[in-house]
Amino acid sequence: MIRNPILPGFNPDPSICRVGHDYYIATSTFEWYPGVQIHHSTDLVNWRLVQRPLDRASQLDMRGNPDSGGVWAPCLSYADGLFWLVYTDVKRLDGNFKDTHNYIVTAPAIEGPWSDPVYVNSSGFDPSLFHDDDGKKWFLNMLWSHVSHGVGGQPKTPSFAGILLQEYDPVAGTLVGPVKNIFKGTSLGLVEGPHVFKRNGWYYLTTAEGGTGYSHAVTMARARRIDGPYELHPDAHIITSKDAADAPLPRAGHGQIVETPDGEFYHTHLCSRPLPGLRRSPLGRETAIQKCVWGEDGWLRMAHGSVVPLVDVEAPAEAVPPANDPEMRYDFDTASLPLDFQWLRTPFPERIFSLTERPGHLRLIGRESLGSFFEQAVVARRQQDFSFRAETELDFSPETFQQAAGLTLYYNRHKLHFLAVTHDEKLGRVLTIMSCLGDWPDARLTFPLPEPIPLGEGPIGLAADVDHAELRFSYRQGQDWKPVGPTLDASIVSDEAGRGEHGSFTGAFVGMVAFDTSGAAKPADFDYFLYRPA
Repeated sequence: MIRNPILPGFNPDPSICRVGHDYYIATSTFEWYPGVQIHHSTDLVNWRLVQRPLDRASQLDMRGNPDSGGVWAPCLSYADGLFWLVYTDVKRLDGNFKDTHNYIVTAPAIEGPWSDPVYVNSSGFDPSLFHDDDGKKWFLNMLWSHVSHGVGGQPKTPSFAGILLQEYDPVAGTLVGPVKNIFKGTSLGLVEGPHVFKRNGWYYLTTAEGGTGYSHAVTMARARRIDGPYELHPDAHIITSKDAADAPLPRAGHGQIVETPDGEFYHTHLCSRPLPGLRRSPLGRETAIQKCVWGEDGWLRMAHGSVVPLVDVEAPAEAVPPANDPEMRYDFDTASLPLDFQWLRTPFPERIFSLTERPGHLRLIGRESLGSFFEQAVVARRQQDFSFRAETELDFSPETFQQAAGLTLYYNRHKLHFLAVTHDEKLGRVLTIMSCLGDWPDARLTFPLPEPIPLGEGPIGLAADVDHAELRFSYRQGQDWKPVGPTLDASIVSDEAGRGEHGSFTGAFVGMVAFDTSGAAKPADFDYFLYRPA
């Protein structure tokens, strides 16, 4: 069986592509660098992260992008011996305006080399590219209207003004011919995330609707011509949890059809898993997949006969059982950062970390604060489990309170917990905790420890134990771990906390951080990092 979600942790907006017996899923990465996650599978059950293609300044520079800006809803396809990746770089998302720039990159293989981007348009987000069987290529994206009541955090239907279609000329690298609004969506509203699938002379258009919260859905329509007119699916929505209070995978929507080599059909979608008893999803929007069948009426539906997605789904015949998630220990003994880790916004990682300046260590170079939109030394990996332990060992000698380094459970600048080694004028090197509990827009810190804990010289171990909504920090100098501070609210590091379900939509990370707001660029050396699912 396929066990959903197939890509646990922050992996939203799944675009799936099959080449031969190989499946690839591209997901959004927002402000995290490098851009776009691509996972690979041969059986739809077992998935492995293989590439993040947007890894240099000519392709992506997100310095200054807001939280939950950056790379939205990529579309991955294969044609003419090339992989084609379409993506949006969102420079503003709050208020009536959204500055959304759409690009295309290509590569002969998933591993690359990936080309420099071709700019396409900026009329909206969620772009996709459809390769028709007559050789033409069609570019689609949702149309954003600022002349409406669309406000970040409270999206309104009129802002989502339909799905645009225009022909794309790959030789000239530009859109050509007329642009047409081919689908305005249903009464559910907020139409976005278009993908086209062609079968038996029909163009099937799937879109996301309802916003990326608890009213999310996959909507389907079809037409004999790609530019319409489109008729709506008899059920309107083919995947949604919006009317099922006890759905195991709420917030279901935004995905794409794939056909197996044996002629079976599946549809990806995003979903979330809120904490029990709480409407908060620290794992963010994850990727799931459902088996589908075509009815006698020529419409696609989920194979189990409901629009509510399942956790356990029948796998293709060639699938093998999934392996258990092992403990992951990273000793930083290679010249490149382990693929599980990302950083924030900047295309110049040499400014914020090094794996060679002190061999066997990850050196973070203290830059701007945890609240910066430009240059933060944060290196972290996704939280993929409700319960886990993360630990590291830090060698750091701060000389001022403006220098700090340590271990963080991080969502964005408004939602975080930070176990920090810093400096106190009276006590010298100390351990403290800094938290931001969803305070928006000010991002004010709280300090859960009444007094900082004095530390001696030498390396210090730092650990975080998360059990659903509870976070406990600990530290050690020597052999024994000691608890530090009160039990903290881990649920604050989630999509729905703070501004609410439409205010931010990435996911929780756990990792290492250093800042130096004095400008001295004080380094902090981390000997290892461990992530252990409970």
